[in-house]
Amino acid sequence: MRILSKVLTGLSFIFLSNSLMAKECGELCQLEQVKAYFSALDKVAKKGSTSSDIDSLLELTHDDVKYIHVEYQANFTKETWRQAFLRNLKLNRYQNTDENQIRILNSIAGKNHLAIEYSHGLIKESGEWEQTDKYLAIFGFTQGKISLIKELW
Repeated sequence: MRILSKVLTGLSFIFLSNSLMAKECGELCQLEQVKAYFSALDKVAKKGSTSSDIDSLLELTHDDVKYIHVEYQANFTKETWRQAFLRNLKLNRYQNTDENQIRILNSIAGKNHLAIEYSHGLIKESGEWEQTDKYLAIFGFTQGKISLIKELW
């Protein structure tokens, strides 16, 4: 009986460890998530985007995500952020084309956070991407998902 108890305890530890490891997300994982976020954001900003594109973007984030824009005093939960996207969609504010693209210029990792320097830009006929203004955002991660986006521009 003792052996069975030890085996079961050992198996529980392995399953718990695997469960916790699955939720960890190191710097490369976090950077890939930010790239996916910007790609989905590009899709939302395009003319002809839909509420499904908005939902796909928000699926990349933690349920308790906070979107904060310091300059514009925005402080959204996932649901209020979704409503803001839907309002802009209804007002036809998304007019970008396939030539518009956000790219990450630099990143600095911190504890469960990434500081991201990024730029909007246009892909020219030659295929070269031309950046416009540079921006700074802090991305926080909880349970392996984006849980904070704090725009500092």
